[in-house]
Amino acid sequence: MGAVKKDMRLTRRAAYMDEVARAKQAAGIAACDFVVDGMDVGLGTGSTVRYTVIELGRRMDEEGLSFRGVPTSVETAELATELGIPLIDWDEVTSLAVTIDGADEFDPQFHLIKGGGGALTREKIVAQVSDAMVVVTDPSKEVPTLGAFPLPVEVLAFGWEVTTRHLGALCPGEVIRRGGEEPFVTDNGNFIIDCHFGPTISQPVDLEAQVRGVAGVVEVGLFTHMADAIVIGSEAGVETRIKSDGRLD
Repeated sequence: MGAVKKDMRLTRRAAYMDEVARAKQAAGIAACDFVVDGMDVGLGTGSTVRYTVIELGRRMDEEGLSFRGVPTSVETAELATELGIPLIDWDEVTSLAVTIDGADEFDPQFHLIKGGGGALTREKIVAQVSDAMVVVTDPSKEVPTLGAFPLPVEVLAFGWEVTTRHLGALCPGEVIRRGGEEPFVTDNGNFIIDCHFGPTISQPVDLEAQVRGVAGVVEVGLFTHMADAIVIGSEAGVETRIKSDGRLD
């Protein structure tokens, strides 16, 4: 009986994972509708936005969509190059029409936690130079208050121990270097400190400023007042929410 129950659990888990994957794919594809001919587009990082990049590559090949991209990570750059998407250097960029990226959490005010994949600094640089930001996600990422997902903070490797202690003074929970003894290293050569606030971040704008004020912090994974649309994929279909006072309203 034990083996049968284990097989049933594995089957249910596989079905759930398939459902999540389909939801992510639906959201990623739907977000491509924000891209039109001639745009320069920020290409985010993560499992959901990967579907966006793949779909944009398909539309370029099969439908003649013309656009250029700025990737937020080495991983995304490699995928875009493989798909033949033209990439532009920063010295060519004055602004981007839109950036499409994922999120680890979002709240009713469209504030985000990002950085689960470790690309938060590059993601924020790209988002800040964009005329609009579209977030692709699934229903599990919606929360009333941010913080259940550990808040990623990118820090310099130099003196990271001291920086971590300062972050600990701001965070009520554990503050842990990602990867432990074999630390995760970002594309920028830095460490990620995961701060376990719990669902307590009711003032994300203030906290973002506080964390960025700590010496040694490169960037924090709070993206406040940046998202203009959230595309949520689920088994029931795709829901697109436009921020009422955003840049796409």
